[in-house]
Amino acid sequence: MTLPRVFMDFAVADAPLGRVVFELFSDVYVPKMQPADGSVPKTAENFRALCTGEKRNAAGEQLAYKGSPVHRVIEGFMLQGGDFTKRNGSGGESIYGGMFADERLDGDGTEVDREGLLVMANRGPDTNGSQWFVTLAPAPHLTGKHVYVDANHESTH
Repeated sequence: MTLPRVFMDFAVADAPLGRVVFELFSDVYVPKMQPADGSVPKTAENFRALCTGEKRNAAGEQLAYKGSPVHRVIEGFMLQGGDFTKRNGSGGESIYGGMFADERLDGDGTEVDREGLLVMANRGPDTNGSQWFVTLAPAPHLTGKHVYVDANHESTH
């Protein structure tokens, strides 16, 4: 199975920094949360669709990361973005309308144990929306609390 790949272009004050290509973990079967055919998990599909901007909410507004800021950077920990509604870290919306449940928080391959992981930000259990962060260092205290959707990406700068 070929995993879906999406990209984000980063810039500061309209000066391009580079492109990051994410390969999404869409091949993970999650018991009780997915059909037995192993179809794309909700988390990966949400991130993919927000990267492409192909979905709209009930009000007809486009749901898309394009043009949204990285609103939070904590040196040695993470950088966070994905709030395309309020642009300050207090908003965001999933393609499913509001928030959605966590997928695969435990088991092999769920450890937030290295830099460079693309992880969904949340406000507690089952509160995934559109916000994401990329780890800048291992963050094992987040294992079991956040779903990550990519660990195999490439960048150009």
